[in-house]
Amino acid sequence: FFYLFILPPLQGTGSFVRNSSSKMSTGVVVNDEVVEAFNDFKLKKGPNKLRYFIYVMSKDKKSIEIEKRGSIEKTYDDFCAELPESDCRYGLIDLEFETDDGRPTSKLVFISWNPDTASVRPKMLYSGSKEAIKSALNGVGIHINATDHSELDLETAILPTVKKFA
Repeated sequence: FFYLFILPPLQGTGSFVRNSSSKMSTGVVVNDEVVEAFNDFKLKKGPNKLRYFIYVMSKDKKSIEIEKRGSIEKTYDDFCAELPESDCRYGLIDLEFETDDGRPTSKLVFISWNPDTASVRPKMLYSGSKEAIKSALNGVGIHINATDHSELDLETAILPTVKKFA
């Protein structure tokens, strides 16, 4: 003999199994200023005629906010210099470069900076919260994960990836 139990779905889920990806979320949200500034940045309008943004986790670890803004005169090297040696950050840069056939162009590039030298807790928090900021930065198609400075090298690591989308 065996018994077959049929249970009703869990309240509000519509199915027997919950989406496991929701359990992986860190609960971190993206600050409204990040989205507003990004929308102006995409259109190169207002005070956000910038080269890049550096994003940081708020002190209470509940939201992602803008830490630094790089003026339009700044370069990719300036952007990299703003990333801390032993702490995590997210960055967004309007990267100007020449295509293989010589055309000048630019692409928005999201970089998740999660250095090997950072402590475990921030690395886990930034890794687990990355999807929140990626979805808030709607329209950025190039996402790069970097764990040391060699992965940030413009000529050997970044441009080969970015040129695939040019």
